[in-house]
Amino acid sequence: MWADTGGQYEYRVITIPRDRDRPEETRRMLTDEAEYGRWELARSVLYMGGLRRVWLRRKIIRVRSTL
Repeated sequence: MWADTGGQYEYRVITIPRDRDRPEETRRMLTDEAEYGRWELARSVLYMGGLRRVWLRRKIIRVRSTL
């Protein structure tokens, strides 16, 4: 997808339909994902017709066993 230096990321794609009633709902949903799910905005595209697609990413944290 994109060349990232220094780490691996997992991506999540969210599709937002054009008939979404209020922009505040979308903003609140993305804010909650960022705050509680530790996601960050990687990319946002607005298509003809009003459909919006948002790519979120977060760093994959590898945990080593200490046993």
